[in-house]
Amino acid sequence: MKLLITGGAGFVGSHLCDRYVKNGDTVVCLDNFMNGSLTNVRHLLGYRNFKLINGDIRDYDLLEKIMRDVDAVIHLAAQIHVDRSIIEPRLTYEVNVLGTQNVLEVARVYDVDKVVHASTSEVYGSAQYAPMDENHPLNAPHPYGASKIAADRMCYAYIETYGMNVCIMRPFNLYGPRQKDSGYGGALSIFTKRAMGGLPPVIYGSGLQTRDYTYVDDIVEAYDLVVKYPNPLREPINFGTGVDVSIIDLAHKIIGLCGKDLTPVHVEERPGEVQRLVADISKARKLGWEPKYSIDEGLKKFIEWYRNYKVEEWAKPR
Repeated sequence: MKLLITGGAGFVGSHLCDRYVKNGDTVVCLDNFMNGSLTNVRHLLGYRNFKLINGDIRDYDLLEKIMRDVDAVIHLAAQIHVDRSIIEPRLTYEVNVLGTQNVLEVARVYDVDKVVHASTSEVYGSAQYAPMDENHPLNAPHPYGASKIAADRMCYAYIETYGMNVCIMRPFNLYGPRQKDSGYGGALSIFTKRAMGGLPPVIYGSGLQTRDYTYVDDIVEAYDLVVKYPNPLREPINFGTGVDVSIIDLAHKIIGLCGKDLTPVHVEERPGEVQRLVADISKARKLGWEPKYSIDEGLKKFIEWYRNYKVEEWAKPR
């Protein structure tokens, strides 16, 4: 295959680039480095079947140039952070909605076989019932979730109007190696960074809010399954573990695995905070997908990687 992976230098995107480049597929990685990092894909630059393009999905002309002969698009590029969406709602809309529409339109024009769109569990808002299946109401309380709802509906419109082969994937909270631990990073990786440095994790609100944490290796398998699935998948599909963990319990697990004696610090709850997310993954299981990593198993792997990675980084000459 020849694949375009938008947001390919990001956390999940770089793992997908690894998978397909090493499988012998041709990968075009498009990233504007808003969230991604050259460090994540530097090791792939020597491969002939890997091409890195510094560019933006809001650039329609660029998409036209690079999508003419691809077999499939894995569309991950997005403004992915709730906090940032509250500060920059217009940017979030432009990237997540208009950028997605650009990807879909160019894919339509050049008759791309399949588009896999990365949605998010945040479109649901707090659980009205649990576990949450794909028919759960879409009640995102923040600009990020609202923008992803709009992007999902745009995908659905292209499925219905043009008969395109578009799959809407809804991963629940992802974590693992290469996840950012600063700025608008994931809570889990930020907690780990602080605990490793002897600082207590900072929790917004009570910490009783829960999330369904999914290890990156499992979601890579999910994307690969969907990319290679022989029939169109025209409805959204949840990918999670089906088990949620509270933020306060997560913080204590991380503190213990880091071998520290720390007490989490609580600060004011963020506006629009989702209180509970936990996936019903019945539909994904029917496709043959099953998560392999529990939160405890995934955390052990992640913290081991984090510890070794940081040692390597600290040892580098400055």
